[in-house]
Amino acid sequence: QVQLVESGGGSVQAGGSLRLSCAASGYTYSGDRVYCMGWFRQAPGKEREGVAAIEIDGTTNLTDSVKGRFTISKDNTKNTLYLQMNSLVPEDTAKYYCAADPPTPSCTGWLQYPRPWNYWGQGTQVTVSS
Repeated sequence: QVQLVESGGGSVQAGGSLRLSCAASGYTYSGDRVYCMGWFRQAPGKEREGVAAIEIDGTTNLTDSVKGRFTISKDNTKNTLYLQMNSLVPEDTAKYYCAADPPTPSCTGWLQYPRPWNYWGQGTQVTVSS
């Protein structure tokens, strides 16, 4: 059973930075159990939306609203996924979730569809004040 645990959320002022971490256990990330991991977020009253995803070969994909500000990365030796968030704006306020294992080995196309992803963390809150 794959387990994902997020950390690193908090409250910051607009223009600030945060780095989220997602510690994965129950599998070896660089092995053949999970190929794709991603970050999603959900603001109150809104649907969950994809933020960033990373393939097993390190290829990344980010949603347009965070391009140039957020970076997704991973450390296979630590089985940890990261989301570096810079130049934060109040619209980034949401609960951020780590996810793994969409229906296909590739992340391609799955950032827009959170429901089919098989594994989720409990989420970490990010609040950006103006």
